[in-house]
Amino acid sequence: MNADVSFLVSLGNHLWQSTVCVGIVWILVIALKKNRSSVRYWLWFAASFKFLIPFSALLALSSRLSWRNVATAVQAQRSFILDKAVEPFTSAIAPAHAVSPHTAFGFAPILIAVWLCGVAFGVAVWISCWTRMRRVRSNATPLPFGLPIPVLSSASQIEPGVFGIFRPVLLLPHGIESHLTLSQLDAILAHEMAHVRRRDNLTAVIHMVVETMFWFHPLVWWIRATLMEERELACDEEVLLRGGEPEAYAEGIIEICKSYVGSPVACVSGISGADLKRRIVRIVNRRVGENLSPGRRLLLSAIAIAAIAGPLGFGLLSAPRLRGQSSQTASAPLPSFDVASVKANKSGVRGGTIDAHAGRLTITNIPLRMCIRAAFHLQDYQLSGGPGWLTSERFDIIATTDAPTADEQLLLLLQNVLADRFKLAMHRETKEMEESALLVGKDGPKLKRVEPAGHDWVRTGVGRITGQEVSMLELANTLAQKLGHPVADQTGLSGVFDITLEWIPDSATPVNPAENKEAPSLESTSDPSGPSIFTAVQEQLGLRLEPRKGAVDVYVIDHVEEPTPN
Repeated sequence: MNADVSFLVSLGNHLWQSTVCVGIVWILVIALKKNRSSVRYWLWFAASFKFLIPFSALLALSSRLSWRNVATAVQAQRSFILDKAVEPFTSAIAPAHAVSPHTAFGFAPILIAVWLCGVAFGVAVWISCWTRMRRVRSNATPLPFGLPIPVLSSASQIEPGVFGIFRPVLLLPHGIESHLTLSQLDAILAHEMAHVRRRDNLTAVIHMVVETMFWFHPLVWWIRATLMEERELACDEEVLLRGGEPEAYAEGIIEICKSYVGSPVACVSGISGADLKRRIVRIVNRRVGENLSPGRRLLLSAIAIAAIAGPLGFGLLSAPRLRGQSSQTASAPLPSFDVASVKANKSGVRGGTIDAHAGRLTITNIPLRMCIRAAFHLQDYQLSGGPGWLTSERFDIIATTDAPTADEQLLLLLQNVLADRFKLAMHRETKEMEESALLVGKDGPKLKRVEPAGHDWVRTGVGRITGQEVSMLELANTLAQKLGHPVADQTGLSGVFDITLEWIPDSATPVNPAENKEAPSLESTSDPSGPSIFTAVQEQLGLRLEPRKGAVDVYVIDHVEEPTPN
C-alpha cells in the first residue's frame, strides 16, 4: 500500500484501540462513582493521553528491549493471530494483493488533506485564544495577596483563573473584592490554588493537543467536557476538605458566574466548567467522595500495568532472536530430520538445485547464504551480515524424515540443520529502504489470464522472467528478487497468468533456484537494444512499478561456523 493508505490504516488501528480504552475507562468511572472526583479525572486523562501513544509505538520499543530464542514457525503463527487482534485493518482494509489502487482508498489524499485543514484550524484557534490571554496578563497589575504564585489584577471581565503552566499566575478581575465577601474570596482563592497543586493547566494543554490532532473523533470532545467537570468537582472537594465554608463558597461561585465570563482558553483553570446546580448541591451538602479502598487501588494498579505491559509483552514475543530453530533452545521447536548429511561441494560447477519431495530434502551445490534464504523464506535484500564464504562456498545437504511432512515444510526443517551443523544465529531488525509497488498501468493490463491446471512454474534468468499460471503475488516476489528490494502487489488482479518479461539488466543478477518451481535456465541473454525492467513491465505486461520508501524486516547474521563433520 502507498504511504497515504498506510497512514489511514495505521490511524484506523490506533483509533479503535483508543476507543476501546475510552470504553474501559467509562466502565471504571461508573464503578468508582462514589469515590473522589480526582480519581475519575485521572482516569479520563489517561484515556485522553492514550490517543497520543499508539500501541504500535510500545511494540516498536519492546522489540528493541530483548531477544528471545523461539521457533520461527510457531512465532509466526502466534504473531499472525495477535496482529489480527491488535491491527485488524492492516489486512481487513488494505491487503496488498487484494486492493486495487483504482478502486480502494482513492480518496486517501483527500481525507489526509481534510485532516490537516482541521489540525491547522485548531492550532489557529488555540494560538488566537492564547495570544488573547497573554495580552490580558501583560496588562495586569500585581496584587499583594501573599500566595505561592503571583496574583495579578486584570481590567478584563474574565472570571478568576490560573494562567500559565510552569510559571503560573492567578488573574483576578479588577474590583472582585466589591462583589465578594472576605470568606467568599478566600474560598475562591483556595479553589484556584487547588488547580495549581493539581497541575490542571498542564493536563489541559496535553488534552488540547489531543483535540487538535483528533478533532474529528467525538469521544475526544466528550472527554474534554468530562475532564473540565471532574477537575472542578475535584477542586471543590479539596476546598471543603481544607475547611472552606460551604455556604460562602457556594455563594461565591454563584456571584462569579453572574458577574464574569469564562476564560477563552480551556487550559486556564477557573471557577466554571461543570454543572452549576450539581456543584452547588454537592458543596452545600458537604458531599465529598470516598477514598479508594486498598482493593480498588490494587485493581487500578493492575489495569495500569496491564495497559503498558500488554503491548510491551506482545512486542517482545514478536521480536524473536532466531537461532536456526535448534531444538535445544527453541521453546516449541520444529521437528528435526531423522538423518542429515552436510558436505562441502568442490566441483566448481556454477549451477545448483534444491529439491524437496516425499520426506527428503536434497540440496546440491548451493551456497549457504541461499540455503538460509530458502529455509527462512527470505529475499536476498532481507539477509545481511556473515562471512564471505557464505556466498563463495557451496554445499550438498541431504536430509530425510520418516514423519509425515508436506513438501513445503521440508525447507522449514532445514532451519534445525543450519542451527545444529552451522551454529547459525540471527536477529531481526526493521530497516527503511527503497521498495516498489506493482500497479496496473494507465492503459490496463496486457496479461493472458489462464485457468489453473496445476502446471504452474516460474523461470528466471539474466534479464528474463517466464512462467505459467503465475499469480500477481508470485510476479511481485520474482520482481523483488531481480530488483533487490521489496515489491508489493497492488494490482488488484486475481487469478493466474502466463508471463513473459524481457529487459536489459543493469547488471547480471544471480538466480536463486530455491525460488523456482522448476529447474531454471541459469543463462539467458536479451537484445542489447531492449528496455529496462521498469519499461518492460509497463510495455510488455501493462503494469507499472512505482518507487517509494518503506520499513522492511531484515535479518542479520550474528554467528555462523563451518559445518561440523558428518
